[in-house]
Formats: sequence, structure tokens, C-alpha cells
Amino acid sequence: MQRGLNNMKKRGFGYGCIFYGTGYGNGFPDISRSIAELDTKGHINIYVGATEVGQGAKTILGQIAAEALDVPVEIVTLIHEDTSITPDAGTAAASRQTYNTGNAVKISAEELKKEIIVVAKGLLNEDHLEISNGVIRSNTSDKTLTLKDIAEASGGGFLRKDGIFQANTTEMDPETGQGNPYWPYTINAYAVEVEVDTTTGIVDIIRAACSQDVGRAINPSLVEGQIDGGFAMGLGYAIFEDINLDKGRIKHNRFTNYLIPTALDMPEIEKIIVEDPESTGPFGAKGIGEPVMIAAAPAILNAIYDAVGVRLTEIPVTPEKLLKALKKREG
Repeated sequence: MQRGLNNMKKRGFGYGCIFYGTGYGNGFPDISRSIAELDTKGHINIYVGATEVGQGAKTILGQIAAEALDVPVEIVTLIHEDTSITPDAGTAAASRQTYNTGNAVKISAEELKKEIIVVAKGLLNEDHLEISNGVIRSNTSDKTLTLKDIAEASGGGFLRKDGIFQANTTEMDPETGQGNPYWPYTINAYAVEVEVDTTTGIVDIIRAACSQDVGRAINPSLVEGQIDGGFAMGLGYAIFEDINLDKGRIKHNRFTNYLIPTALDMPEIEKIIVEDPESTGPFGAKGIGEPVMIAAAPAILNAIYDAVGVRLTEIPVTPEKLLKALKKREG
């Protein structure tokens, strides 16, 4: 488009789209485990070896457990990051915790719910029971029990149930390229408008939009936060972060010369959450941790090309590289 604001600054639009397989993939065993427990106070404890690295696992997994048990999320405690008491849930990598470990948590919570109902049937002498907002109710009478009642009836012991989930993945055939390496896949698209100063080579991001397929948004605020963080990473990848390798030595080895984006470099991002529930995911959800970063850099580079007509194939697009490309085009 190359819309000129003046002789020095040009604006352009760029788009980037991806589909991304989450989980370890390609036949590598991808297993998560969880334990759901009713403690003596009538509270729910979820033991899971999922690591919180800022992706919101602690919040999401607690929500999944509360939904599966139909209890208030306030009485659910996630016990994690302690290998002496928690089962292995795999790494906080490959955008897999919401899908994989979320499924394991859901399974353990559902098994615990069944056990709670069994105990309640014996106490109430009723067959048609359900849990609603943490209270066990009869469908045929006005009889009710609390979770603490169930815990006390268990003799002060804990009711515990395990949940195990293994992702569906097969190794690709090296001869035919066929297989089922990932499940599920997530999809997104970025749109970016940039302003390029052709005298300094500086690229400013004016605005951006992200349309992200999430399966189902268990926590929309966390999805939007992931998009903000992912775009910031993609922005750094595209135009800032240059380690400057010289014969194997990192020359930009401190933040005075290894530049990263700050809040001042971030535009407002229009966030479009697309919900197409994943049938195998916990309540339809799937992971988006890495996907929200991947398409940002291609969109930015496409916008630079649209603005100044120079196609750059090496990142980051530093001012020096961009000026060099512009001079080369001018002969």
C-alpha cells in the first residue's frame, strides 16, 4: 500500500496466519496425571505436577475441577510443583497444560464426584442424587448433604481418585509423511499496521488485531493476556532482539545492546476470541500459549514490505538492516 504520511514515513498493513499442533507430538508419549481429593473440611484438593510459568495453569485447572465437580471454585485448592506429593503432569511446554493436564484434572474430579455420590446414597438411602454448587441433593425429596458431611462419614479419611490422560499422537511415517503427529491443532491470524521511518529505519507498530481459536475460553481474561504476551514476544523477535553472533560469541550479551520491547512499544491489540469447542478437550478447551506468538513476526514483516516495498528475510529487522535494504533497492 505504501501510504506516505510524508517523504520519510510510510505506513503498511501485514497479515500472518498459522495452524499449530499442541503437545509433544510425533508419537512421543504425552501423559498427564492428577489426583482429586475431598479433605476433612469438605474442601477439594487437586494434586497435579503442573508448573505455573505465567500461563495461568493454577487458575484454569482449578476452574476445570470446580466445573467437573459442580462446586464453588473458592473451595478448590491446587497443590502443584512438589514432586514428593504430586503425580507427573509433564512439562509446562508445547502449549499442552490446559488440554492435557486439564483433561487429567477433569477425569480425576469426575471420578471423585462419583465416589461422593456413592457415599451420599448410603447416608440418605436415596438413589437419585446430584451435586449442585457443592451440595448433594436428592431429585426425589428435599434431603441434602454437604461435602463436609461426606468427609465426616468417611471416618476422617480422605476420598481420593486418580485421573490419567494421554494425548492422541502417532509418529509420522518417514517414507510417506503420513501420520497423526498432533492433536489438537490451534489456528490464529494477526493483522498489523506499521509506520516505517525511511531515514532512520525505525519501525513503529501502530495497531494490531489477533483472531485466536481457543476451542473454548475457560477464562477469557487469561486468553487476552496470553495474546498480549505472545504479541510482545513476536514483536521482539521481529524487530528488536538481536543476539549478534560473531564466530559463536554473543556480542549483545546485556540489555544495553540486546533490546526487548517495552510497554511503550506495544500497540493496542484488538482481541477476537474464536470458540469452536474441541470435542476431546476439557469442556472444549485447548492450549494457545505458543500459537499467539508465532504469527506476529510474519505479520509485521509483511506490513514492512507493504509500507516500503522491501522484502526482508532475516530477523530481527533492525534499523541498520532495513536502511541497508532500502539503499540496495535504490541502487
